Amino acid sequence: MSVFNRLFALVFAFALLLAPFALAPAQARAQERPATILVLDASGSMWGQIDGVNKIVIAREVVAAILADFPADQDLGLVAYGHNRRGDCTDIETLVAPAPGTAAQIAGIVNGLNPRGMTPMTDAVIAAAESLRYTENAATVILVSDGIETCNPDPCAAARVLEETGVDFTAHVVGFDVSGEEEALAQMRCIADETGGRFLTADDAGELRAAMEEVVEEVTTRPAPPQAEPPHTGQVRITALLGSAGGEPVPAPVLWTLEDAFGTLVADGPDDNPLLRDLAPGTYTVHAVNTADDATGSAIFTVTPGAQAITVILPAATPTATLDAPATAPAGSSVTIGWTGPDAQFDNIQIGLPDGPALQYTYVETGNPLTLIMPGEPGVYELRYQWQDLHPIARQPITVTEATLALVAPDSVPGGATIAVDWRGPDQQYDNIQVGLPGQGASDYRYTSEGSPVRLIMPWAPGTYELRYQFQDREAILTRPITVTPGEVSITAPASAAAGTRIEVHWTGPDAQYDNIQIGPAGSDSYGDYAYTSDGTPLTLILPGEPGDYELRYRFRDRETILLQPLTVLAQDAALSVPKGLTMGASVLIGWTGPGLEGDFIAIGRPGEGYVTWAMTADGNPVAITLPPEPGTWEVRYVLGAGEEVLARQTVTLDAVTATLSAPATARPGADLAVSWTGPGHEGDFIGLGRPGEGYVTWAMTADGNPVTLSLPEEGGAWELRYYMAEGETVLATQPLLLSTKP
Repeated sequence: MSVFNRLFALVFAFALLLAPFALAPAQARAQERPATILVLDASGSMWGQIDGVNKIVIAREVVAAILADFPADQDLGLVAYGHNRRGDCTDIETLVAPAPGTAAQIAGIVNGLNPRGMTPMTDAVIAAAESLRYTENAATVILVSDGIETCNPDPCAAARVLEETGVDFTAHVVGFDVSGEEEALAQMRCIADETGGRFLTADDAGELRAAMEEVVEEVTTRPAPPQAEPPHTGQVRITALLGSAGGEPVPAPVLWTLEDAFGTLVADGPDDNPLLRDLAPGTYTVHAVNTADDATGSAIFTVTPGAQAITVILPAATPTATLDAPATAPAGSSVTIGWTGPDAQFDNIQIGLPDGPALQYTYVETGNPLTLIMPGEPGVYELRYQWQDLHPIARQPITVTEATLALVAPDSVPGGATIAVDWRGPDQQYDNIQVGLPGQGASDYRYTSEGSPVRLIMPWAPGTYELRYQFQDREAILTRPITVTPGEVSITAPASAAAGTRIEVHWTGPDAQYDNIQIGPAGSDSYGDYAYTSDGTPLTLILPGEPGDYELRYRFRDRETILLQPLTVLAQDAALSVPKGLTMGASVLIGWTGPGLEGDFIAIGRPGEGYVTWAMTADGNPVAITLPPEPGTWEVRYVLGAGEEVLARQTVTLDAVTATLSAPATARPGADLAVSWTGPGHEGDFIGLGRPGEGYVTWAMTADGNPVTLSLPEEGGAWELRYYMAEGETVLATQPLLLSTKP
């Protein structure tokens, strides 16, 4: 051994001796909380919009905000899918391996993701679990997705295996903009339920942030359980048999493919028959191919500690299939394909590049013939009859030709204009025509299912944009430039006006859908009254009740303000004339001076509190108002209808009132009884009779005279006479009354 080799061996041995001590602090830290991976949907559907903002933009902002406070000492990683290639179910990438202090790095990577492809949601969760070494350590995945699984047929089964084979695996799922998509909701909820995780939904940016905060709170405060003992292996003997369980073994070699529950290859390639392996406990899938005739068989089995034997049955001969389809078809078109074949479970007809992954597929169980959508890009492809979704047993080339595509629109339009765009194209589900800056999301779009032409609203900002034919909302198969020139907008209104008054606002502008003119405090985002431009010009706006500096705004599509005009709201004056010597519950006339605008009213309430009674100034001057039924200090107010601004107020004192009743102590049921009374005698006051503690059953108005006559009930027993003040039916006096037939 050379000197160098001996030195290297010594250094290596010394490093091995130190390794346990070097790893100890990291292992101790890792046991405090489970490591976590964020799995983010970057499929093409994330270019969809919520309130005019692309979902991927919302996700970027929310992830950046949430991760700003993520504990720096906790392991965090990132897996994304659908961000590299279109139509590829294997487009899954671990962008950041789980490690402490990665939050800022992850936020930066998420900010650069560009959605493109499919939604292999389940396989992405599996990839994250494997990165976390979930069979050895506690592991947590946070999945954020906006659509249905488009690759793995059974997310529930995969989640169940993760739970069964993991040490302590949990998947929290946030469904973003999936309301009403029952199948997608069911898939996402199943992933969470099977692994003991949380399932939350979010329909906008605020709800997404709240859901993410709730999930991150859970994963950053939940301690990891004690580490489990490493699983014991089982000795497995797998034999490929011909025809049946009693058949002869397939002569070696056999082409074996042995995978664990997540598609990780344990064995791959020609080998002896039987196949011998020591495997960790868990669920496995084995495929065996007879190299003599390509016959295929498969089995799913569960390994437990100890020795066990597994058999795979291969058919005596591989089934055959045929395809009947045209030799050419336009890009994006729907093609009818006839077929013959075994019609086994998971058999499907698919199209892809020769020896490439499937770009579109349809299960044969849907019928014969069936319909398959061609790719959006011209080229030479192949149709395949995929037997049991394992391998093709029939192939047929097909040339995808240029489709008849067209986008017909003006070359130049003013900002904010609504234009008609004639189009020609495949018109498949989710096809849409959109406008946006090159390389960026759409500012407006319409589905081709609405017919041709579609009407698009142009952006307001001048510049060079592009019209796009978006095939299945995945890829732009046709673009053309369009120039947006400066648009015209104006607001003509008074420079100042009195609070609460109505003003006319003349305007010119795009008049696009949801365009409106609004008024709000200068320099703020809040607003008071508004009117849509679709109501014409001029519009009428009611000014706020509080004087000050305001601004009129032209809101384009209710998304952005494209014009501001200052407006001063002037104070209004008012005064009150209130009679003296007021008593509670009385009706009085209150005089007033003031603007007398529509909606203005005179109100009475306790000082510093709301009002309890009121009368509209439109009812006259003076106005009649009934005073509250309680004595003490009150406040009369002139209130402006717009914003309920108080223009004048006057403190008053309401004096208490009393009443007495005079009537016999007993009377016969059903008789008439004369009751004398003293009291305020307000309009609406009455004498009532009822059981003690209950409401009244008969009454007479004090306006009918003194005494009043009551018709007594036919039921005997204890009753009670009462003087009621009309306002609030306040009881001012009571007297017991016994109804009896005894003399």
